[in-house]
Amino acid sequence: MALVAPVEDGQIVESTSQSSLSGTQGTSNGMDKDAFLQLLVAQMKYQDPLEPTSNTEYISQYAQFSQVEQMQNMAGSMDLQRASSLVGKEVYVKTTTSSGETKYVRGKVDYVYYENGKPYLSINEQLYSLEDLDTVADSEYLAAVDKALDFNEKLNKLPSVNVLDLSYADTIDELEKTYNEMTEYEKSFLATEVVNRLNKYIEKLEELRAEEGNGGSGGDGSGDGTGDTGDTDGTGNTDTGAQQI
Repeated sequence: MALVAPVEDGQIVESTSQSSLSGTQGTSNGMDKDAFLQLLVAQMKYQDPLEPTSNTEYISQYAQFSQVEQMQNMAGSMDLQRASSLVGKEVYVKTTTSSGETKYVRGKVDYVYYENGKPYLSINEQLYSLEDLDTVADSEYLAAVDKALDFNEKLNKLPSVNVLDLSYADTIDELEKTYNEMTEYEKSFLATEVVNRLNKYIEKLEELRAEEGNGGSGGDGSGDGTGDTGDTDGTGNTDTGAQQI
């Protein structure tokens, strides 16, 4: 089976399992019955003929080995069950770069691959040994953490409240909407100081909008001084009072 290791900054990132898997694929997974029998034959072959090992001792050794082997098989079966239960879960696994730097890989377990008696978790199309597993997290928890981190990042990009202007209105409105749509569980991931900062930005934005509204509502003080005056007929015409005869 070929493993493809991710590359970051020109360095291969591989888990402990990936670095050891290729070196152990052609070797046996610890002591087995065949190895024990070979040791038993060698012990019988090179034992002191004057003080030979008793049959009872051989049987006792073999019984002890059988118990250990059964315990190993049981442990392997439990590891497989444990690994299988992680399918679909969000996990963190510990990885080591070629320079020895420790990093963590996060992702969902797609499936479990079983080889050489050991289960391997498939995460982001890479295989990691169950021994590399560091953390198993609930998907709702991780989503809440991601939302809180994104919220903090956007809030930190805003300037100081004292120099805030209306060009940041859309960002503040979006943050207020995001906060109001959060569940109580998601809000619990935000520090009290973060919520207080958001409220200060909201209050300042309301003040700026109120000032802008007041500045454009002044009345027009120009009066129309065109008062109408009555036209008089200045001809001085008088009625002569002529009598009819």
